[in-house]
Amino acid sequence: MLDLHLLVPAPFDLISGGYVYDRRIVARLRAVGHKVTVVELQGQFPLPDAAATAGAVAAFDAVPAGAIAIVDGLALTALSQRSDALAGAVGLIHHPTCLETGLDTCTSATLQALELSLFPKLGRVIVTSPYTAGILARDFAVPATRIAEVVPGTDAAPRSTGLADGVCRVLSIGTLIPRKGHDVLLHALAKLFDLNWHLTIAGSADRDPVHAHGLQALVTELDITQRVTFLGELTGQSLADLWMAADVFALATNFEGYGMVIAEALKRGLPVAVCDGGAAGALVSPETGVVCQVGDVVTLSKSLRRLIFDTGLRASLADAAWHAGQLLPDWDHQAGAFATACKQ
Repeated sequence: MLDLHLLVPAPFDLISGGYVYDRRIVARLRAVGHKVTVVELQGQFPLPDAAATAGAVAAFDAVPAGAIAIVDGLALTALSQRSDALAGAVGLIHHPTCLETGLDTCTSATLQALELSLFPKLGRVIVTSPYTAGILARDFAVPATRIAEVVPGTDAAPRSTGLADGVCRVLSIGTLIPRKGHDVLLHALAKLFDLNWHLTIAGSADRDPVHAHGLQALVTELDITQRVTFLGELTGQSLADLWMAADVFALATNFEGYGMVIAEALKRGLPVAVCDGGAAGALVSPETGVVCQVGDVVTLSKSLRRLIFDTGLRASLADAAWHAGQLLPDWDHQAGAFATACKQ
């Protein structure tokens, strides 16, 4: 059995695709007998402040001999002082932090320089999509032989049924930050004033309150306040009920390292409309949904018009989405793949 020490910025219970992945893998590894210690790091990440650097270095140095240090990509930039020791560590890279939307030029350049220097030093790198694997090999000088792809798993889920009340319910799930492209989705749907639709956006407003407030203002400006509901961050039965009531899933994202929420939509048999930021479009085929270019309001609006208006098309895509979703790997299998990647 493995002795693993995961270094990750606090709090570990944060709701995001990357943290959900980390928690699910940790839980399944523990369930089959592996020892996994989660070390929650304090301070500012991914551009580390003094507290982050001190805490990350201390935690890295405290990993006992014989154990394997796994460093989440959000924390890796705080370990530049230990770059020569990273050959014995595993990096868990959801996507390079320098590619995050909304960073100023200076911050992005600083993060890119740090990641260019640190990624190739890692003895092993686990990525969560083929797209990220390609980026690391092409742009960050990571030898392909050191990269293991372990995509997220999925849970068994009931098929979404909608409410069958004549309203096409569009669901979007994602934190209210610029990268998720909620503004693009709002502009696209606002053009469909002649159709009967309602958009629900589930996602925390806490990470970027200014942007979240701007989205609320945009809804008012577009005169669609009666058609859009912001529900904040949801979990458990409330989120399950939201999935069940949906007819279409949409996410106009600028970038995704994988797109766990897109996989979940397919698992539940929902037609999908997404933008092709990063790996976001990789899971979506012409039979299961539509993929538009990032920021393309016109094409996204036209695509959503077809999905909302043509109930026959929507039903066909829903069937294909359901079948595709059942072929996605589960968390038990992916945790096994993760363990194997750590041992190599």
